[in-house]
Amino acid sequence: MGKTLFDKVWDSHVISQIDGGPSVLYIDRQFIHEVTSPQAFTGLEQRGVSLFRPSQTTATADHNIPTIDQHLPIKEQLSAFQVQKLKENCEKNNITYYGLGHENNGIVHVVGPELGYTLPGMTMVCGDSHTSTHGAFGSVAFGVGTSEIEMVFASQCILQPKPKKMKITVDGKLGKGVTSKDVILYILSKLTASGGTGYFIEYAGSAIEALSMEARMTVCNMSIELGARGGIIAPDETTFNYLKGRKYAPQGDAFTKAVAFWKTLKSDSDAIFDTEFTFNASDIEPMLTFGTNPGMGMKISQSIPTLDTIDSAGKETYSKALEYMGFAPGEKLLGKTMDYIFVGSCTNGRIEDLREVASIVKGRKKADNIYMYIVPGSKLVEKQAIAEGLDKIFEAAGIQFRQPGCSSCLAMNEDKVPKGKYCVSTSNRNFEGRQGPGSRTILVSPLTAAAVAITGKITDPREFL
Repeated sequence: MGKTLFDKVWDSHVISQIDGGPSVLYIDRQFIHEVTSPQAFTGLEQRGVSLFRPSQTTATADHNIPTIDQHLPIKEQLSAFQVQKLKENCEKNNITYYGLGHENNGIVHVVGPELGYTLPGMTMVCGDSHTSTHGAFGSVAFGVGTSEIEMVFASQCILQPKPKKMKITVDGKLGKGVTSKDVILYILSKLTASGGTGYFIEYAGSAIEALSMEARMTVCNMSIELGARGGIIAPDETTFNYLKGRKYAPQGDAFTKAVAFWKTLKSDSDAIFDTEFTFNASDIEPMLTFGTNPGMGMKISQSIPTLDTIDSAGKETYSKALEYMGFAPGEKLLGKTMDYIFVGSCTNGRIEDLREVASIVKGRKKADNIYMYIVPGSKLVEKQAIAEGLDKIFEAAGIQFRQPGCSSCLAMNEDKVPKGKYCVSTSNRNFEGRQGPGSRTILVSPLTAAAVAITGKITDPREFL
């Protein structure tokens, strides 16, 4: 029987298998940031254990850093402390660290791919659930807890049960104004925020194959919102072209040899998945969420589902979500006035995302009722955006172009949305208070965010295309 892509990568990294239990899995690369690593370093010190292979760990400050005046000391005491501790721990343990102001600083899941650390066939972990982003390259990448970070520090291995395998196929051609963010929000609306629980998802089909690497990263990034352990896409020429010349990717003959191996990383024709779903790309429209989990989404032209369409067990939760959001069952959101717009995060903070926003706002002004800021995912994205003049386009439109960081994705920093305000966001989660206590989040694509910026209300981006 053939193997899935996931099987091929996972099985080749199993050091030993515990009967009826988890695998001892070798990890090729661990990423760390300031929030989840301090306790792991403390645990090592308390046990008198040193890092086994520090060269296979890469650190960057991202969650707590400010996105304005990064040359000044961090104002929030806890944030400043965590960032300082990360710096000290990396120096002490000989770990490559991209701190605030470093030319390679940025969100960990943006930095890894753009520098060529992320490669097909690797196993990768980070103390961050959206590590699944790296699966876009054909790697098995997943988030871990602090005790597991310590485990990898000490042994470069991790105890991990093998997930079941799901295949999601999206065939056909995406319509005008429909992006990869809409694809994953559509899948979430169909399968719910728990539809992938216990699985590792392989995305396939002609619509997936047609996506750029940056778009594929968006899809894999939000596999976690399905409840999945991670997402993966088979590497192809798009992948190889993206990686060629990246700083830490193989070079010259080594790259040619690597590509020969990477071409073997695909599911066999007779591979068996535990569950499969197929969707038609032509059925997908620009999407948005209306509730308090990413699975509560709909096409931008639709109305919020009425209570009679909701399973009886979920009615109370559903009603509570709508009450929090200030929406009513059966209501249309098109034309509803918004307050804040955040473009950024490890989901949509890459250069292609910024270009999409610029394509709509160029030559236009944002609405007076909108407070909008764009946060590049890394210093390299920031540099590229400035080189292309995108910063000037945003500035002319009345939009703030800030410095890199996780920013309002999770409000562990100064970028918080005020209580009761609506924020149209290109990030990945719309939980209660995710962007600040009492804030209300609507997840969209960069194109939709740009359309809302111009009109000041929920607007179909296709009106501008």
